[in-house]
Amino acid sequence: MQYPACTTKGATLDTTRQTIEYYETHAGEFASSTLDVDFSETQRAFTTLLPEGARILDFGCGSGRDARQFLAAGFNVTATDGSAELCRVASEAAGIPVRHERFEDLCETNAYDGIWACSSILHLPKNELAQVITKMANALRTHGIAYASFKYGTSEGMRNGRYFTDFTEETFRVFLESIPHPGLALERTWITQDVRPNRSHERWLNVILHKA
Repeated sequence: MQYPACTTKGATLDTTRQTIEYYETHAGEFASSTLDVDFSETQRAFTTLLPEGARILDFGCGSGRDARQFLAAGFNVTATDGSAELCRVASEAAGIPVRHERFEDLCETNAYDGIWACSSILHLPKNELAQVITKMANALRTHGIAYASFKYGTSEGMRNGRYFTDFTEETFRVFLESIPHPGLALERTWITQDVRPNRSHERWLNVILHKA
Protein backbone atom coordinates (compact mmCIF):
# COMPACT_ATOMS: atom_id res chain seq x y z
CA MET A 1 0.00 0.00 0.00
CA GLN A 2 1.35 3.46 -0.91
CA TYR A 3 0.59 6.01 1.79
CA PRO A 4 -0.21 9.68 1.13
CA ALA A 5 2.54 12.25 1.34
CA CYS A 6 3.50 13.09 4.90
CA THR A 7 3.42 16.56 6.40
CA THR A 8 7.09 16.98 7.33
CA LYS A 9 10.56 15.72 6.54
CA GLY A 10 12.81 14.93 9.46
CA ALA A 11 11.65 14.76 13.05
CA THR A 12 11.78 17.17 15.95
CA LEU A 13 11.41 16.80 19.68
CA ASP A 14 7.77 17.75 19.12
CA THR A 15 7.09 14.88 16.70
CA THR A 16 8.81 12.45 19.07
CA ARG A 17 6.64 13.73 21.89
CA GLN A 18 3.52 13.40 19.73
CA THR A 19 4.37 9.81 18.83
CA ILE A 20 4.90 8.82 22.47
CA GLU A 21 1.77 10.67 23.55
CA TYR A 22 -0.21 8.76 20.92
CA TYR A 23 0.76 5.47 22.54
CA GLU A 24 0.17 6.83 26.05
CA THR A 25 -3.36 7.76 24.99
CA HIS A 26 -4.12 4.70 22.83
CA ALA A 27 -2.21 1.98 24.72
CA GLY A 28 -5.29 -0.07 25.49
CA GLU A 29 -6.65 0.13 21.95
CA PHE A 30 -3.23 -0.66 20.47
CA ALA A 31 -2.71 -3.64 22.78
CA SER A 32 -6.14 -5.10 22.05
CA SER A 33 -5.44 -4.95 18.30
CA THR A 34 -2.02 -6.61 18.49
CA LEU A 35 -1.71 -8.79 21.61
CA ASP A 36 -3.50 -11.89 20.36
CA VAL A 37 -2.75 -11.86 16.63
CA ASP A 38 -0.75 -14.83 15.32
CA PHE A 39 2.75 -13.58 14.56
CA SER A 40 4.42 -16.96 14.96
CA GLU A 41 5.74 -17.30 11.40
CA THR A 42 7.76 -14.10 11.62
CA GLN A 43 8.85 -14.87 15.17
CA ARG A 44 10.20 -18.24 14.00
CA ALA A 45 12.13 -16.57 11.16
CA PHE A 46 14.00 -14.72 13.91
CA THR A 47 14.29 -17.34 16.67
CA THR A 48 15.53 -20.14 14.40
CA LEU A 49 18.68 -18.05 13.91
CA LEU A 50 19.37 -17.87 17.66
CA PRO A 51 21.01 -20.35 20.03
CA GLU A 52 18.92 -22.19 22.58
CA GLY A 53 18.12 -20.00 25.58
CA ALA A 54 19.42 -16.90 23.78
CA ARG A 55 19.15 -13.49 25.38
CA ILE A 56 16.71 -11.30 23.42
CA LEU A 57 15.99 -7.59 23.66
CA ASP A 58 12.39 -6.80 22.69
CA PHE A 59 13.17 -3.25 21.58
CA GLY A 60 9.97 -1.23 21.68
CA CYS A 61 7.84 -4.12 22.87
CA GLY A 62 4.42 -2.51 22.48
CA SER A 63 1.70 -4.78 23.86
CA GLY A 64 4.19 -7.42 25.08
CA ARG A 65 2.92 -10.02 22.61
CA ASP A 66 6.32 -11.06 21.32
CA ALA A 67 8.11 -10.91 24.67
CA ARG A 68 5.46 -13.28 26.02
CA GLN A 69 5.99 -15.73 23.14
CA PHE A 70 9.78 -15.62 23.40
CA LEU A 71 9.61 -16.30 27.14
CA ALA A 72 7.28 -19.25 26.55
CA ALA A 73 9.82 -20.64 24.06
CA GLY A 74 12.54 -20.60 26.72
CA PHE A 75 14.43 -17.46 25.77
CA ASN A 76 15.87 -14.93 28.22
CA VAL A 77 13.97 -11.72 27.43
CA THR A 78 14.53 -8.06 28.26
CA ALA A 79 11.78 -5.69 27.10
CA THR A 80 11.73 -1.91 26.73
CA ASP A 81 9.32 0.73 25.47
CA GLY A 82 9.23 4.52 25.26
CA SER A 83 5.61 4.73 26.45
CA ALA A 84 5.12 4.37 30.19
CA GLU A 85 1.56 3.14 29.68
CA LEU A 86 2.64 0.49 27.19
CA CYS A 87 5.34 -0.59 29.65
CA ARG A 88 2.59 -1.23 32.18
CA VAL A 89 0.40 -3.08 29.66
CA ALA A 90 3.28 -5.17 28.32
CA SER A 91 4.53 -6.04 31.80
CA GLU A 92 1.11 -7.45 32.66
CA ALA A 93 0.89 -9.38 29.39
CA ALA A 94 4.40 -10.83 29.45
CA GLY A 95 4.81 -11.24 33.20
CA ILE A 96 8.17 -9.46 33.38
CA PRO A 97 9.21 -5.88 34.24
CA VAL A 98 9.43 -3.69 31.15
CA ARG A 99 12.02 -0.90 31.16
CA HIS A 100 10.75 2.58 30.29
CA GLU A 101 13.39 3.70 27.78
CA ARG A 102 13.58 5.44 24.44
CA PHE A 103 15.53 3.87 21.61
CA GLU A 104 18.39 6.34 21.96
CA ASP A 105 18.87 5.24 25.59
CA LEU A 106 20.28 1.87 24.50
CA CYS A 107 23.88 1.82 25.73
CA GLU A 108 24.65 -1.84 26.47
CA THR A 109 27.59 -3.62 24.85
CA ASN A 110 27.79 -7.31 23.84
CA ALA A 111 24.64 -8.01 25.84
CA TYR A 112 22.20 -9.77 23.51
CA ASP A 113 22.12 -12.64 21.05
CA GLY A 114 19.12 -11.11 19.30
CA ILE A 115 17.31 -7.78 19.11
CA TRP A 116 13.67 -7.77 18.07
CA ALA A 117 12.43 -4.38 16.83
CA CYS A 118 9.00 -5.23 15.49
CA SER A 119 7.05 -2.17 14.27
CA SER A 120 9.04 0.01 16.63
CA ILE A 121 12.12 1.76 15.25
CA LEU A 122 10.01 2.70 12.22
CA HIS A 123 9.01 5.73 14.34
CA LEU A 124 12.50 7.23 14.04
CA PRO A 125 13.60 9.65 11.31
CA LYS A 126 16.48 8.36 9.22
CA ASN A 127 19.20 10.38 10.95
CA GLU A 128 18.17 9.01 14.37
CA LEU A 129 17.51 5.55 12.98
CA ALA A 130 21.10 5.38 11.70
CA GLN A 131 22.42 6.17 15.18
CA VAL A 132 20.11 3.61 16.81
CA ILE A 133 21.13 0.87 14.37
CA THR A 134 24.73 1.47 15.42
CA LYS A 135 23.67 1.23 19.07
CA MET A 136 21.88 -2.04 18.29
CA ALA A 137 25.07 -3.41 16.73
CA ASN A 138 27.03 -2.48 19.85
CA ALA A 139 24.46 -4.17 22.07
CA LEU A 140 24.61 -7.43 20.11
CA ARG A 141 27.12 -10.16 20.78
CA THR A 142 29.34 -11.41 17.95
CA HIS A 143 27.19 -13.12 15.29
CA GLY A 144 24.07 -11.63 16.90
CA ILE A 145 20.86 -11.18 14.93
CA ALA A 146 18.52 -8.18 14.68
CA TYR A 147 14.99 -8.13 13.25
CA ALA A 148 13.07 -4.98 12.33
CA SER A 149 9.91 -4.20 10.38
CA PHE A 150 8.73 -1.10 8.57
CA LYS A 151 5.62 -0.11 6.71
CA TYR A 152 6.22 -0.70 3.01
CA GLY A 153 6.60 2.48 1.01
CA THR A 154 8.64 5.64 0.61
CA SER A 155 6.92 8.14 2.91
CA GLU A 156 8.57 9.77 5.91
CA GLY A 157 6.84 12.08 8.39
CA MET A 158 3.84 12.46 10.68
CA ARG A 159 0.87 10.23 9.90
CA ASN A 160 -2.11 9.34 12.08
CA GLY A 161 -0.57 11.01 15.13
CA ARG A 162 2.82 9.31 14.86
CA TYR A 163 6.09 9.68 12.97
CA PHE A 164 6.84 6.95 10.42
CA THR A 165 9.80 6.14 8.22
CA ASP A 166 8.75 3.70 5.49
CA PHE A 167 11.06 1.57 3.38
CA THR A 168 11.12 -0.68 0.34
CA GLU A 169 13.75 -3.38 -0.12
CA GLU A 170 15.90 -1.07 -2.24
CA THR A 171 15.55 2.07 -0.12
CA PHE A 172 16.45 0.15 3.04
CA ARG A 173 19.51 -1.35 1.39
CA VAL A 174 20.66 2.08 0.25
CA PHE A 175 19.94 3.55 3.69
CA LEU A 176 21.97 0.86 5.47
CA GLU A 177 24.87 1.38 3.09
CA SER A 178 24.79 5.12 3.86
CA ILE A 179 25.56 4.55 7.56
CA PRO A 180 29.34 5.06 7.99
CA HIS A 181 29.89 2.17 10.41
CA PRO A 182 26.56 0.37 10.94
CA GLY A 183 28.08 -2.74 12.50
CA LEU A 184 25.26 -4.78 10.96
CA ALA A 185 24.94 -6.42 7.55
CA LEU A 186 21.73 -7.19 5.70
CA GLU A 187 20.92 -10.89 5.85
CA ARG A 188 17.39 -11.07 4.45
CA THR A 189 14.35 -9.00 3.48
CA TRP A 190 10.79 -10.15 2.80
CA ILE A 191 7.32 -8.67 2.47
CA THR A 192 4.30 -9.66 4.55
CA GLN A 193 0.70 -8.58 4.86
CA ASP A 194 -0.56 -7.03 8.08
CA VAL A 195 -1.89 -9.80 10.34
CA ARG A 196 -4.39 -7.61 12.19
CA PRO A 197 -8.10 -7.98 11.32
CA ASN A 198 -9.17 -5.91 8.30
CA ARG A 199 -5.59 -4.77 7.63
CA SER A 200 -4.44 -7.41 5.14
CA HIS A 201 -4.23 -4.75 2.39
CA GLU A 202 -1.26 -3.18 4.23
CA ARG A 203 2.24 -4.47 3.50
CA TRP A 204 5.33 -4.59 5.71
CA LEU A 205 9.04 -4.82 4.98
CA ASN A 206 10.75 -7.31 7.27
CA VAL A 207 14.54 -7.23 7.61
CA ILE A 208 17.05 -9.45 9.36
CA LEU A 209 20.52 -8.07 10.04
CA HIS A 210 23.54 -9.86 11.45
CA LYS A 211 26.59 -8.66 13.36
CA ALA A 212 29.77 -9.76 11.63
